[in-house]
Amino acid sequence: MPTTVSDALIITIDGPAGTGKSTVAAGLARRLGLARLDTGAMYRTVALIAVRAQIDPADTPALLAALAAHELYFDCTVDPPVMSLDGEDVEPHIRSARIGEVVSEIAAVPEIRRAMVHMQQATARAHPRLVSEGRDQGSVVFPDAQVRFYLTADPNERVRRRVAQLEADGASVDAAKVAAEIDHRDALDAGRDTSPLRCPDGAVEVDTTGMSIDDVIDALERTVRETVGSAC
Repeated sequence: MPTTVSDALIITIDGPAGTGKSTVAAGLARRLGLARLDTGAMYRTVALIAVRAQIDPADTPALLAALAAHELYFDCTVDPPVMSLDGEDVEPHIRSARIGEVVSEIAAVPEIRRAMVHMQQATARAHPRLVSEGRDQGSVVFPDAQVRFYLTADPNERVRRRVAQLEADGASVDAAKVAAEIDHRDALDAGRDTSPLRCPDGAVEVDTTGMSIDDVIDALERTVRETVGSAC
């Protein structure tokens, strides 16, 4: 039976890098039996296109032409979700430090953001029971989502988490460089003209400093069930 409008449930999780958005969104989606949309993977895939084609992130016409020449598809119905580029599973490539260095510049391009927003909203129309995480989900993409969260964390904690993530992927990292990259990314995300990073109106703000992933998921799950009840 097709999902009706009354069955729809959109939960958004926004926040800066290193606050645990992706891991928490994955865990919450599993507990609630919802699909998950990792919007950062979309922007990272555009960044991968730019890096592979050696396109300057400031060259908007070249970026748009390259984007139009490729097919991006995010399968949010599998666990973990799969981001594909022309049929290639690019997940192993888009989490690299190199992509992390340029993704915020790519994401600051208004035309790229508009294209990604349309893709994200189309995904929600196809899969209306969804946990969507990113930096503008509750403020721009799904401002009418039934439940909106904004995650924060102490800057040192965010750096520690990012270093641990990169090392787990086999990368050799410099904590000072990671801290500088996070600061730079925060400035770009908060300062862009189109869909800047901010806490959405009405969002539940959660400081994840010192909390385990399970503790954060527990807190979010309680809020969701208290807010929407039997809908989840």
